[in-house]
Amino acid sequence: KKSNLKHMKDKDEIIDKIISILDLENKNTYTLYELDKNEEIQKQIMDLIPEIRKWFSFNGIKAVGDPSKIKRPWLSIIKHLIKSKYNMESKDFQLTENGQHIRTHIYNFTQL
Repeated sequence: KKSNLKHMKDKDEIIDKIISILDLENKNTYTLYELDKNEEIQKQIMDLIPEIRKWFSFNGIKAVGDPSKIKRPWLSIIKHLIKSKYNMESKDFQLTENGQHIRTHIYNFTQL
């Protein structure tokens, strides 16, 4: 029983790290465009892969098993891991930057 609790605690810590990398307590929306450009967030999430492999079954998370096969493994990790604490809703979104029209997605995070 005790190891099971530790296991849950370790999983929880990883999820909390992702929440903190995204700063979801202060910011609850991101556009895909913004995340695509934020290499710091991507890198920090990808750096968690060894830990994630240790505590999570990654059969359903290709991004963890074989990140090179996926266009945005970091996004897949976010989606899979935070769903126990946050609801992540995605909508089409359009923005203009430097006179350029950009179609992207906007993600809304709500705490469960």
